[in-house]
Amino acid sequence: MPISCPDETTASNDSSATCFPVQNATESFWQTQQHPLSDHRSTPELPAHSDIVIVGAGYAGVSTAYHLSRDLGEAPSITILEARAVCSGATGRNGGHLRPDFYGHIPTYIERAGPRAGAEIAEFEIANLRALKRFIERENINCDFTLTRSIDVWCNEEAARKAKGIYDSMVAHDFNYMDDVVFYTGSEVDGICGVKGAVACASFTAGTMWPFKFIMHLVEKLVKSKQVNLQTHTPVLSVNPDRAGGFLVETPRGQVHANKVIYANNAYVAGVLPEYRRNIVPCKGICCRITTADAKESSPLLNNSYINRTDDNTLSYLVPRADGSIIVGGAAAKFQPFREQWYNNVDDSCLIDAVKYYYDGYMQRTYRGWEGTDARIDKIWTGVMGYSYDSNPHIGQVPAKENEFILAGFNGHGMPVIWLAAKELADMVTQAKPFEATSLPKLFKTSQARIDRAIMGQEEEGDILGNGNRPSTKP
Repeated sequence: MPISCPDETTASNDSSATCFPVQNATESFWQTQQHPLSDHRSTPELPAHSDIVIVGAGYAGVSTAYHLSRDLGEAPSITILEARAVCSGATGRNGGHLRPDFYGHIPTYIERAGPRAGAEIAEFEIANLRALKRFIERENINCDFTLTRSIDVWCNEEAARKAKGIYDSMVAHDFNYMDDVVFYTGSEVDGICGVKGAVACASFTAGTMWPFKFIMHLVEKLVKSKQVNLQTHTPVLSVNPDRAGGFLVETPRGQVHANKVIYANNAYVAGVLPEYRRNIVPCKGICCRITTADAKESSPLLNNSYINRTDDNTLSYLVPRADGSIIVGGAAAKFQPFREQWYNNVDDSCLIDAVKYYYDGYMQRTYRGWEGTDARIDKIWTGVMGYSYDSNPHIGQVPAKENEFILAGFNGHGMPVIWLAAKELADMVTQAKPFEATSLPKLFKTSQARIDRAIMGQEEEGDILGNGNRPSTKP
């Protein structure tokens, strides 16, 4: 039976309703070689008190800890509590794709809140990519970072026409960032993208990297500096106000008193913040690594990352690696009807049955020049992502809960968002900076209105699955 988080009828404030990551997750390619700090505990016992407790040691939690400890002259005591190993969740299981959203979901956000609100998101994600590039180069981080072009491909005529219409509408808004986008139709498409049956494609700047290596670089710095107490294999059962002030953070190994708490546990956040159970829903995805016997010699070179949409509109993301291998995943359209296999399901110990063979022969049937290769799946895994009801992350102070903050619900799109989002959240936590004074897009702000909208089911309906790489969580 798939393991699910509590639904509306079972969720409560007690620990019996809490959902946790499973302990025998499928192994991703990124973590075939574990890091010496993957299972680190800074101290044998939990600290009795910490100024700030961060729940989750993935991209969001570790980045927030880094910014908290880096930007303050007198750093507070920080404890990170992680249910499994460092970076064992979605961050260590994704495609390593730093791909800003230039136009995919932006029209939806424009409809909801106007052109400026939509442009804010695209501009923030582009700024995030640039900031990561600068940071990785300055720190000389060995994480295979590459600045490249990402190519959107459409093989369905109707979908291509709609995509061109969206592109034209974005250009008409006169957004400066659209100068980086080139949209192709006609006979040149096949030669530009190399995808069989392509009828349209678009190209813009994006990045790729090895996410696990990036996070572990940050962890090394944090552990070495002694500024952060890292406690792995320590799931948070509950967070409750202490009568004397602050909070009591309960774990199977005891409790930590905290002045402030940051929830960066993404898909699992409803276990400790049940008010988000309809707002951030755990959803499984699938990813794999494809290799050939001699990838560098026998396979055509791919210099770009891709989002491919087949004739039946099945979407896959693809990232080529310097060693000649390919990271590819997605195909949500193939498993969406089998709801119990992926929706509200936190069991990443098993693959999604409906799609686990989809990427067999993918390169041969998709790309010209790959037909005669022996490209095959070398590694396949699944991961659990947190999908928000309205497709935007929840960032900021938890409504009606002073000194509790959230950074979660990234819709399988956290790579182009989290680094700068964590930096801004750190300022909110330590400097009492209001959300409106940050550079965060206004649609990212968590609020009671967003929580209530999801609970009441009043958000506009519609499946965004075919419009991008984020499946809808709407029932």
